[in-house]
Amino acid sequence: MVLHVPHSARTIPARVRAELLLDDRALERELDAITDAHTARLAAVAAEVSPTRPWQFVNLLSRLVVDPERFPDEREEMLAAGMGAVYTATTDRMALRRPDFDPAPLLDRYFHPYARAMTDLVAERLSAVGRVLIIDVHSYPAQRLPYELHGDGPRPPICLGVDAFHTPPDLVEHAADVFADFGGVGVNSPFAGAYVPLDFYGREPRVTALMVEIRRDLYMAEPGGPAGPGLDRLAAALAALIAGIQ
Repeated sequence: MVLHVPHSARTIPARVRAELLLDDRALERELDAITDAHTARLAAVAAEVSPTRPWQFVNLLSRLVVDPERFPDEREEMLAAGMGAVYTATTDRMALRRPDFDPAPLLDRYFHPYARAMTDLVAERLSAVGRVLIIDVHSYPAQRLPYELHGDGPRPPICLGVDAFHTPPDLVEHAADVFADFGGVGVNSPFAGAYVPLDFYGREPRVTALMVEIRRDLYMAEPGGPAGPGLDRLAAALAALIAGIQ
């Protein structure tokens, strides 16, 4: 079992920061909007109290460097919003990088090594124990942001992202039961799907996946504020999700 936390960090290397068009104040506002704040801490607390300790795979850099969960090519629908593997636009659809920016160096330096490391972990665990479950830990704002392509649907307290090939129905049922006390659980709205490394995507049924999207007002002050007591309760529920998987 792997807790994957791709969007919790705010760190941007100086060389990458120099390429961004935002001034410091605007960049802080954008980081408040785009970062899944405190999700690394949530996953760490859940792992600590879980009877079976999961692996944790945590992105230590902001998704404004690269977004490791996007397709790195034309398959990525978020290219329409300027948010492919390397973002060229902000959450309010303003320019983040120059129109002639070349994403290839960032993909080579950050995206592809990240993908290889995650692929290697999944392959090693498959070899060792025969199956892998990836639980993708995310959060999202209570109010729709302009970049969201499918933000006109429900915004439940807990959104479960599922994939037709990689997410078994009984896993969805178990997760819905675990999070039932948080005020509502939805599926694939406002965000859909679940992350699986491309080497296994759509072809390896022993790799299963579930995305857990937590509405931020459950556990923090928006935007970008501190975590509240809801974080520990959510971590306990995430631990219960892990404990109930056989």
